[in-house]
Amino acid sequence: MTNIDDLPIRDELRGQSPYGAPQLDVPVQLNTNENPYSLPEPLVARIAERVAEAARNLNRYPDRDAVELRTGLADYLTRTTGHAVTKDQVWAANGSNEILQQLLQTFGGPGRSALGFEPSYSMHALISRGTGTTWISGPRNEDFTVDLEAAKAAIAEQKPNVVFICSPNNPTGTAVEADVVIALYEAAQAAGPSLVIVDEAYVEFSHRASLLPMLEGRPNLVVSRTMSKAFGAAGLRLGYLAADPAVVDAVQLVRLPYHLSAVTQATALACLEYTDTLLGYVERLKAERDRLVDALRGLGLEVTDSDSNFVQFGRFADTHAVWQAILDQGVLVRDNGVPGWLRVTAGTPAENDAFLDAVRTVSKEL
Repeated sequence: MTNIDDLPIRDELRGQSPYGAPQLDVPVQLNTNENPYSLPEPLVARIAERVAEAARNLNRYPDRDAVELRTGLADYLTRTTGHAVTKDQVWAANGSNEILQQLLQTFGGPGRSALGFEPSYSMHALISRGTGTTWISGPRNEDFTVDLEAAKAAIAEQKPNVVFICSPNNPTGTAVEADVVIALYEAAQAAGPSLVIVDEAYVEFSHRASLLPMLEGRPNLVVSRTMSKAFGAAGLRLGYLAADPAVVDAVQLVRLPYHLSAVTQATALACLEYTDTLLGYVERLKAERDRLVDALRGLGLEVTDSDSNFVQFGRFADTHAVWQAILDQGVLVRDNGVPGWLRVTAGTPAENDAFLDAVRTVSKEL
């Protein structure tokens, strides 16, 4: 049998593991940061209507530039952040991962580098390597905040072509203050100039405002978003960015022809019609997340302050053993490989109760 090491793959991919979380059949699955609430039935019906309309023209290619969708996303950003955004500043793709891939194909690549502050979203490094971009791991403080002075020094020394800032950060849940982002952006321009990507996949769950207004006057700043989390549409695979129109023009140099299907565009447009309803679910999840934080701390565990729909908790001498013990109680959480820490997604009240009961049981055995 041939294995992957026998194939003539690129050297930087050897020894790497594909991204993924365990998909196990257990009663409570809280390991992938999904929104636990199904889409409301009126929205499901509206999706069916829009998809039916699109199906009548599936013999034709979809709108290559997704103009109607980009207009809807720009309106959503304008309404929820108070910062005016036009369709020319927005680009959409199949999940925020494709957005990041297109950005790295455009601004990264062989002979170029990207820097991120780890632990952070592991796909930043994986997509970097996949596009031939050298990955550089930047520093964080013990409390998982960005070590600003060390970060600025790393940027000055390494001169990366792309800098990732994940806020709220996955897997820690911590947000990055606006003044820190400004300082990092200025450091990156002095060293580069570099493209700075603020990954706001979880920003709707944050206590803090979006950093999107910072785009003004910063042509090398990009904010990436997703409909997977707040919109409860992980199965849709729709991500988008907001940036200077020149950045939107640039990523179109590498996007595949007609990359967003007519069905995807129709479904996303239907979801945008129900923004207020879906953001109501977000408020429920924020309350449940805060309940998890308080309850875990009440059990004597350390918990990282969370601005997301998940909570990082610990610390454990044997993280995997605790993960397995919780799993044995029928609850699946995430072991992200951060030594001493696990991560749990905020689920429904019943799911969160089951998780807390599991932790109480396991705590007695530690």
